[in-house]
Amino acid sequence: MKRYQLRKNFKGEYKKGTKFNMITESEFIGVKEFVLRTEDFSERLVISESELNKYFNRIK
Repeated sequence: MKRYQLRKNFKGEYKKGTKFNMITESEFIGVKEFVLRTEDFSERLVISESELNKYFNRIK
């Protein structure tokens, strides 16, 4: 499972440093969407590829 960490605050709800697990990636007519869940799986986040690149860093 891919893991990501926020580079900066996201939409006022999630603070810098929050860790997420990528659940799924999908592509429809060239538009990619990603579903991320917090480490404790309590929150779900659906984001675009541009948001993923702008706000998140991949971690090991």
